[in-house]
Amino acid sequence: MEYVFELDVSGKVEGVVETLLQLHRASCLDKLGDQTAMITAILQSRLARTSFDKNRFQSVSEKLHMECKAEMVTPLVTNPGHVCITDTNLYFQPLNGYPKPMVQITLHDVRRIYKRRHGLMPLGLEVFCTEDDLCSDVYLKFYERQDRDDLYFYIATYLGLVSPVPPEHHVAERTAEGYTLQWQRGLLSNYQYLLHLNTLADRSCNDLSQYPVFPWVIGDYSSSELDLSNPGTFRDLSKPVGALNKERLERLLTRYQEMPEPKFMYGSHYSSPGYVLFYLVRIAPEYMLCLQNGRFDNADRMFNSIAETWKNCLDGATDFKELIPEFYGDDVSFLVNSLKLDLGKRQGGQMVDDVELPPWARSPEDFLQKSRDALESDYVSEHLHEWIDLVFGYKQKGRDAVGAHNVFHPLTYEGGVDLNSIEDPDEKVAMLTQILEFGQTPKQLFVTPHPRRITPKFKSLSQPSRYNASTADTPGEESFEDLTEESRTLAWSNITRLQLHEQHRIHKEAVTGIAVSRSGSSVFTTSQDSTLKMFSKESKMLQRSISFSNMALSSCLLLPGDATVVSSSWDNNVYFYSIAFGRRQDTLMGHDDAVSKICWHDNRLYSASWDSTVKVWSGVPAEMPGSRRHQFDLLAELEHDVSVDTISLSAASTLLVSGTKEGTVTIWDLTAATILHQIPCHSGTVCDTAFSPDSRHVLSAGADGCLNVVDVQTGMLISSMTSEEPQRCFLWDGNSVLSGSQSGELLVWDLLGGKIRERIQGHTGAVTCMWMNDQCSSVITGGEDRQLMFWKLQY
Repeated sequence: MEYVFELDVSGKVEGVVETLLQLHRASCLDKLGDQTAMITAILQSRLARTSFDKNRFQSVSEKLHMECKAEMVTPLVTNPGHVCITDTNLYFQPLNGYPKPMVQITLHDVRRIYKRRHGLMPLGLEVFCTEDDLCSDVYLKFYERQDRDDLYFYIATYLGLVSPVPPEHHVAERTAEGYTLQWQRGLLSNYQYLLHLNTLADRSCNDLSQYPVFPWVIGDYSSSELDLSNPGTFRDLSKPVGALNKERLERLLTRYQEMPEPKFMYGSHYSSPGYVLFYLVRIAPEYMLCLQNGRFDNADRMFNSIAETWKNCLDGATDFKELIPEFYGDDVSFLVNSLKLDLGKRQGGQMVDDVELPPWARSPEDFLQKSRDALESDYVSEHLHEWIDLVFGYKQKGRDAVGAHNVFHPLTYEGGVDLNSIEDPDEKVAMLTQILEFGQTPKQLFVTPHPRRITPKFKSLSQPSRYNASTADTPGEESFEDLTEESRTLAWSNITRLQLHEQHRIHKEAVTGIAVSRSGSSVFTTSQDSTLKMFSKESKMLQRSISFSNMALSSCLLLPGDATVVSSSWDNNVYFYSIAFGRRQDTLMGHDDAVSKICWHDNRLYSASWDSTVKVWSGVPAEMPGSRRHQFDLLAELEHDVSVDTISLSAASTLLVSGTKEGTVTIWDLTAATILHQIPCHSGTVCDTAFSPDSRHVLSAGADGCLNVVDVQTGMLISSMTSEEPQRCFLWDGNSVLSGSQSGELLVWDLLGGKIRERIQGHTGAVTCMWMNDQCSSVITGGEDRQLMFWKLQY
């Protein structure tokens, strides 16, 4: 055969012919390794003879930062060329001018960047200019890891990702845990959350060997109506596809037990280039033809029907595939043969055309809409964490994977083979090809069980008890409760508008504790100057100063009824002071070292100490005001390895969280006095801890400047933010945080957005303690500067 090509540009014929002859010589070599080596050498030679055309810069004032060689990754093909980054733009100039002469991205538009593993090597970099889109703006693969890392660092520095505190208007570097918190609290849909997890796990629409993977969630493809309120409509998300059919699983397990090491349950994967193109053949036929040497698959094996595909995944001996994100998108083109492709004739005689939909779908658009509704349904929201455990989490590999029947071929796992140890170039190329076509398990994102989503059904069961402790009988009380809740929400949404109202210096050393009477008229404070003081907010006068010993007092609280103040001291004791009688009512000599923090709920006192314990005491209030109490019964002793610096109770007081001087946060179940979770959270002292109002999360602040959120159910660290200095104390509503800094500033944090929203100038030394009223409209802070500051929200 003879082929005639006509070039658009004259004078380039010799260069084209020379290149064609070189490539022809390479293709005639016997060994695959030699062919690959020669083509690589030709390419590198061409790249070395060319450089980036700086006339392409958007502006003459742009300053060049770095230039290097790279390839732009698209499905099945990578285009070599030159990368150039300036102070304002990122450019890629393909060597062959395809798909366009220049790709240009303004750095200011970048929202997310990710380092990528491409072809099992840490050489990729993907750049997104949107927050929620599936496809990136450019995916680059570098020849040198250092080039990739330098470029990442430059863009990250520009975006404020690698400076100690991200500038407020820039994006924060996203982690899986950060997205988990947003998803749990309903700010991300199930679709968006899965999209972000895929991106973080190296899955990209530009890489067919690591295409985003989404779950089958519907299990009913035969009914005329889809009932999303019936759990039977859905697939069991706690099992991999291969374990959904009990009989097939038993056969696979028998084979697995007889297999020599390394054993695997499934010979094929749930995601591979072949499976992706199986679904996308109608919109990307050229990729399928490229993958299958110019032919479409057998007509009966094509993507003909949704119900058939699901049935094959349930019953087929080697079919365990999951879905792709297109099943939950809004583009129906992958279901419709709009290109009128000749995809062959099935055994029954019918031509392969549009994909056959289930009876409950009236049209392709209706099918996608109902699939989206199913993905966002209550059932899936309550069980999606189980599927995440299998694909991105702790059941992905190891003993837990075996227990969950989730074991694939060793080559499908990251680190399954060390390509650098293979010296034979032919064997190396063959192995890499096998890995890329076989399917790859996503990068593991979680090593502990994934927390479940907070759905409205569960939310109503776990409202903070202190907010609804007085069960309302009259409509008036009920509406008052609603108003209080509303005022809290409004207050926290305006928390950045906190303004200093007045300030007073009533102590000689740092203020350590603040307690306020229910009426708000009397403020009690403790200090390292060893005194408990009573200050009148109305007369702005110091009313009392009490000294129990000559050692520092560490915290204080008011007992219900406002008749007694309790103070903890560095002299190992807890003191009870009667306000009405103006005298010490009792002393609890409870510890062998300083008492660092006390809490009270329902006639129980909780005391934390540097003697490495937290003790729980029963303390029945005195019958008569002023009468002495003689008995404190020790109900429980919670042992730690080192000093305990802070404790906090959950809303219903069934859980307690403690923080130690070595950075460990421990969540205790008080009903059984046992540890639920022990999390090494901080490098240094834990300064403060608190449960969220719904008791689902714990926030801790440490001397390392970190604010960390832990999921109470699983013990998983799901969010971490850093400031350049320790946050000594804080208040929070589950989403926003008001913290007191070492420098004296008050910081407002948006945990879900991952940024600091406001810095409010406050004390001249560290902020050491904070108090907030029930309506969240007024705040009192105490500091190392001995000041007591009164703040009010200005709406």
